[in-house]
Amino acid sequence: MSPLHNLPEETLILLLKKKNEQAFSYLYDNYADALYGVVCRIVASTEHAEEVIQDVFVKIWKHVDLFDAEKGRLYTWMINIARNTALDYRKSKSVVNEMKNQPLSNIVNTEEEQDQSDSEQHTKADFIGFRNILDKLKPECRILIEMAYYEGYTQQEIAEQLDVPLGTVKTRTKAAFLQLKQLLKDYR
Repeated sequence: MSPLHNLPEETLILLLKKKNEQAFSYLYDNYADALYGVVCRIVASTEHAEEVIQDVFVKIWKHVDLFDAEKGRLYTWMINIARNTALDYRKSKSVVNEMKNQPLSNIVNTEEEQDQSDSEQHTKADFIGFRNILDKLKPECRILIEMAYYEGYTQQEIAEQLDVPLGTVKTRTKAAFLQLKQLLKDYR
């Protein structure tokens, strides 16, 4: 067991800002699986997800000084870094070109592998129980959160994909976040 076990978040943050390697190892050991789950939901390939998670932890290490406890919790800050890094990776020109240049058999195999690994990814994404919380949302709210958060769609793109007016997407998204906020409050 790590000597940092059960360390208050404030102390952990302080150690991270001092570039304490033991604190960073503790952070990695305790949060990598949860962040990997978020990345896997956005990046199709586990090989790419592993690459992205490395980038995520490099960003956390380099930019921990930017973390502001008054704006939120450390975990939320790290989740946002993971999500944004995965979305940037997925939208990068090289990844888009790689996907366009795959033979049809590779695309089919990738989608079949994705279907087979969905339960594994749900397990990784559920490291903190977030899948259970999402499942408590109304279906029309859950799909919006998943499309926006895990798939990186804009509200306009969601409206086009679901063939509903943009105003409806905005209203439902606001309702979804209010419902999610209440569920998370109850979860604590």
